[in-house]
Amino acid sequence: MTPLSASSSQSYVADPRNEAVEIYVDGEFYPRDAAKVSIFDSGFVLGDGVWEGLRLIDGKLLAIDDHMDRLYEGANAIQLDIGMDRDALVGEIRKTLDHNRMTDGGHIRLMITRGLKSTVNQDPRFIVGGATIVIVAEYKQPNPELKAKGLKLMTSTIRCSTPDVFDLRLNSHSRLNFIQALIQAINMGADEALMLDDRGFVASCNSTNFFIFRGEELWTSTGAACFNGITRKKAIHLWREAGFTVRETDYTLAETYGAEEAFVTGTLGGITPVGMIDGRPVGAGVPGPMTAKLTALYDAYLAC
Repeated sequence: MTPLSASSSQSYVADPRNEAVEIYVDGEFYPRDAAKVSIFDSGFVLGDGVWEGLRLIDGKLLAIDDHMDRLYEGANAIQLDIGMDRDALVGEIRKTLDHNRMTDGGHIRLMITRGLKSTVNQDPRFIVGGATIVIVAEYKQPNPELKAKGLKLMTSTIRCSTPDVFDLRLNSHSRLNFIQALIQAINMGADEALMLDDRGFVASCNSTNFFIFRGEELWTSTGAACFNGITRKKAIHLWREAGFTVRETDYTLAETYGAEEAFVTGTLGGITPVGMIDGRPVGAGVPGPMTAKLTALYDAYLAC
């Protein structure tokens, strides 16, 4: 089967079973072409909501506690009442998987908005009901071709925001600046955008977290202006647990260009190598041994 959007960090192998999956919307299930929310929903109106992406591997929801921590922390930050506790929400995810007879190889997108509004505006006091909850469970496997050749990145002119502007620890539906950065990268023939912080240090990519290897040392940003990535945290933990050095630090594009290897992390793709940045090969221009070693550690974690 052909990978969809094969050059994207979010690409996956096409699976015909996805045509038959049914979508959870506020406790009911609908065929994918019939699943809808109102044009007055606050998520549609202004992207007012939070979300999580989860993986299902051999019946297990990967890092589910970490995902629920992030979701409820984000909802609390914007005073969004989800309307159910963590256990009940995980139960609804499980209900969705059971309804679709899905036990392995799944990717779940959990989307929660502030809910229906009486009119189209920004003011949350115009909400007329509870939160809208949508759960999309699909069969998705990361694109093996991309992992074999590596991503091409381009440094965007659009910067990652700092917490005083917009805290990226909040997994918000609002993603327009990252979409703009990705469009820049696509227009320049790249797969994803590398983004800097307000001071010009390397921060993140438009949808994934970014790492480099300098020797056996693993470098990543301080976390002040990047996504609160769960796979990011796991990669850092695994490399330290294996006895190697991890530096969560400010570093520049010049230091990035001098790296032997680079990769990105995300829930769907796990660890995806980077082969080129701004038209320059990273190291030998192909996935390297340190990234392969960390990937093996991550794959062992997934198999536990």
